[in-house]
Amino acid sequence: MMKRFRSWLNGDDKKELPQLSKDNIPKHVAIIMDGNGRWAKRQGLPRIMGHQSGMKAVKRATIAANDLGVEYLTMYAFSTENWTRPRDEVDFLMRLPVDFLSQELDELIEKNVRVQMMGHEEQLPEHTIKAVKEAIEKTKHNTGLVLNFALNYGSRKEITEAVRSLGLRIEAGELQASEITSELIGEHLLTSSLPDPDLLIRTSGELRLSNFMLWQLAYSELWFTDIYWPEFEKQHLYEAVAEYQQRTRRYGGLK
Repeated sequence: MMKRFRSWLNGDDKKELPQLSKDNIPKHVAIIMDGNGRWAKRQGLPRIMGHQSGMKAVKRATIAANDLGVEYLTMYAFSTENWTRPRDEVDFLMRLPVDFLSQELDELIEKNVRVQMMGHEEQLPEHTIKAVKEAIEKTKHNTGLVLNFALNYGSRKEITEAVRSLGLRIEAGELQASEITSELIGEHLLTSSLPDPDLLIRTSGELRLSNFMLWQLAYSELWFTDIYWPEFEKQHLYEAVAEYQQRTRRYGGLK
């Protein structure tokens, strides 16, 4: 009781972390990081300040997931549709990977995190690609959490390109249409080296997938929260995993 009183007196109103089973941690967590602009507007700040604060939330989520034993963390950083935003905002978003990795890469390496990227390199500025590739190279031998940035990523484009690739193989006589399976399609997706997400988290209260991993999320558990992404803390990841652990995954069958 005195401990709680002192916590309240010090202004720390955070809840205690949920108790989690170490035997049922989601292997792959995917996050749609939404609400940066609305958070900034609520604070009376420019939208770009929301994106900057969101960068700090990326670090918090990465460290929390790594400590929890999550093996893969995919962050929806920039979609193929985000190019329609104002030019100055897009330019700022393209600088964020550079800033984030320049500030945090040493700690990521120290924590044995391996950086990956899935998305389409065309359109991305040279400085963005250079920073990401440098991080991928410097962390390629790490064996801990895989931090996978979805950058210039769109699921419909991903699936379209996978189908086109299979079509070319059929035209070349390398493949029969009857040989196409869901597993073969999966091998042609950008996530071919990753397991499907067990848990999807989306912030800001929006209840949609926004062209994110449409194929891969077929049987993922979904967790939505009203908080904006810059507000995302370790507590919220634990809450999402706690709810995940209460669910029964049937994959279309009966259990």
